Amino acid sequence: MGATLSFEWHGVSCFTIEAKNGDAATTLVTDPFGAEVGLKLPRNLSADVVTISHDHAWHNNLDAVKAMEGKEIFAITGPGEYEVGGLFVYGIAAPHDAVEGKKRGLTTLYRFEIGDLSFAHLGDLGTPIVDAEREALEDIDILLLPVGGNSTINAKEAVAIVNELEPKIVIPMHYAIPGMPKGGDPVDKFLKEIAATKAERVNRFKISKKDLPAEETKIIVLEKA
Repeated sequence: MGATLSFEWHGVSCFTIEAKNGDAATTLVTDPFGAEVGLKLPRNLSADVVTISHDHAWHNNLDAVKAMEGKEIFAITGPGEYEVGGLFVYGIAAPHDAVEGKKRGLTTLYRFEIGDLSFAHLGDLGTPIVDAEREALEDIDILLLPVGGNSTINAKEAVAIVNELEPKIVIPMHYAIPGMPKGGDPVDKFLKEIAATKAERVNRFKISKKDLPAEETKIIVLEKA
């Protein structure tokens, strides 16, 4: 049996991802946010690993995540190579703006690998990717991609990245939903830009290698959990 991944989205760039490969199982939470967002995280949010893309209240609320019973949280807050419970994590520095980070600083893009599956979380990316980032993210199966604009890339820029990386599945994130006063554009703008007439809307998304689409990129829109 190969690896399996299960995704739940809590808003902005925050996901709970369960990664399993044989007897190895790791629960990952990405970019937990603070109350400033206008949304609430689940009270029982817990993880083995937490990744923080950058030190901003919409992405760095580590205190909102509890450790799994009998364990300690492994927190990853920047570039580097890490391995936890069979999950390999690669952090890649990228500018948060179009002026090489001079306005908003840097953010960290994360590539994850477990067994025969790979996925990437592009945090709060605010500019098109360059060659070094593209090479680090090549051959990604699943791409978690900001699309809302405002402090991140917008719908048109997000589509360009999809076309460059050609992932099997794209899960949009960091877009406006009810309750977010500064969320940027809604996800429908991205769906229109990418011409995704058959985007699948689900509460939870689970995938294994054999279930990946063979040709066209599939768009999965997660409802807030």
